[in-house]
Amino acid sequence: MATDNPPLGTTDLTRWRLRVSDGGRHVWHYLSEEEAKSWPQTTVDKYWLGLETGLPSLPRASNASEAAKNGVEFYRHLQSSDGHFPGEYGGPMFLLPGLIIGMYATKTPIPEPWRVEIARYLWNRRNPVDGGWGIHIEGHSTVFGTALNYTVLRLVGVDADHPMMVQARSTLHRLGGATGIPSWGKLWLAVLNVYDWDGLNSIPPELWLLPDWVPIHPWRWWIHTRMVYLPMGFLYGKRFRAEMDPLIASLRQELYTEPYDKIHWPKQRNHVAQVDLYAPHTRFVDALFEVLGLYEKVHLPFLRQWGMDYAYKLIVKEDQNTGHQCLGPVNKMLNYICRWIVEGPDSEAMRLHREKLKDFAWMSGQGLMMTGTNGSQLWDTSFIGQALVDSGLVNLPENRTLAANVLHWLDECQIRENPRHYRSAYRFATKGAWPFSTREQGYTVSDCTAEGLKAVLMLQEAQHVDLGRPVTKQRLHDTIDLLLTMQNPGGGYASYETINGPAMTEWLNPAEVFGRIMVEYAYPECTTSVVTGLRLFQQYDSYRSDEIEYVIH
Repeated sequence: MATDNPPLGTTDLTRWRLRVSDGGRHVWHYLSEEEAKSWPQTTVDKYWLGLETGLPSLPRASNASEAAKNGVEFYRHLQSSDGHFPGEYGGPMFLLPGLIIGMYATKTPIPEPWRVEIARYLWNRRNPVDGGWGIHIEGHSTVFGTALNYTVLRLVGVDADHPMMVQARSTLHRLGGATGIPSWGKLWLAVLNVYDWDGLNSIPPELWLLPDWVPIHPWRWWIHTRMVYLPMGFLYGKRFRAEMDPLIASLRQELYTEPYDKIHWPKQRNHVAQVDLYAPHTRFVDALFEVLGLYEKVHLPFLRQWGMDYAYKLIVKEDQNTGHQCLGPVNKMLNYICRWIVEGPDSEAMRLHREKLKDFAWMSGQGLMMTGTNGSQLWDTSFIGQALVDSGLVNLPENRTLAANVLHWLDECQIRENPRHYRSAYRFATKGAWPFSTREQGYTVSDCTAEGLKAVLMLQEAQHVDLGRPVTKQRLHDTIDLLLTMQNPGGGYASYETINGPAMTEWLNPAEVFGRIMVEYAYPECTTSVVTGLRLFQQYDSYRSDEIEYVIH
């Protein structure tokens, strides 16, 4: 039952503009017709919107060098005014639901252009056979993807009787309905008040009160896992529900194969549709959930409140450490809801949070998506800088400004200090690091730091062109100091920090749709980036050379 047109139509793509500021912030603006006349679209805007760029055709390459030259000529037109290369960072299909459910539950107005283009994006990304959605854009239809994105479409204004919705609902019901949604989906639907909190396994915020030396303390988990379960625990303790309204009442009927008030919610805690099940619960975690289920009946209110209060303090510190960007979009929206509950819609915290929502809304030729972080600015730009030098094209006069602007942006992007809340927020050091996206987001990543280091060294030490040395020797030493602290006992490098918990913590994985998420692991990709970065550094500087040799060998 395919439909030929997006359910809410489309906006005028010629009126979208990407504004880049503050060290790589990406914010798309939809202009009035009058505003559009005084703010012309750039080539960058047109390219990412899928519009005709008007760029001249490039000569056909007859060898690799000519192909590389054509590539640089093309990329020159995609560089932003501050020196980096903006770009789409999409793929996951479970991010938009957090944005829209979070905005709806907190009564945050959803801009009309967002409504239209989110609906168009989901229309474009639905499964061409059954009309559902998966966990990512290439995935088969799942309960997780279909239930959440169906909900998004209803919240942005698509009618339940629209042919696209009828088909998606049919697929959802064929898969068993939303009772079998994985645990992350259960929580989002519970926040929206279309799933009962009794249908979730316990997420006790009291875990944060454990002594730090306990092997399963949340600070020892992989950072994405702990920063998501931090606000999840707060929301679970609060049992927050969006205010009931006719749309929520209707969704309670649309998402399930049986009447909402007839569902036995406790039986749904471990009910996950087979089509969604990637990492089944271990027997250990199921037994633990049984114990926690009993604990929920007798838990001490003062202990629960103590855990929630401590968790909330950590939520605030995460917001302040990252300029309200947060580690990623999932904990961003969970934190957003928590701050709204405690401090209200008119608070300074919510003003800052609302402003940074824009950084995650990326407009494309297929519609508006939510990005995997606030972008991939450093990651993309560092590789382009390296390619300029490796290809020798940095030496061409016409590429000097391009290369100088890349180096300038890399200089600005390096993190110069440790987080405002460092040890107290269980953060790894950041002084000398390069992040995945922007300096403001402010998280150390081992391979991003190494690739940023390599790009800076290659550009600053380029033999036939003088681009200057804006990144001082002391700041490069800061980078080396940081990388040397990130090696694990086995010799490898993990992603955001060292491995802090035992591998058996994986037995506690409650997520069902993600594997190997409970602790950090050493990765060949991260290790390779760091080793090659350290080796390149040794060509230009003898700082801590013996220690670098020890790390490499």
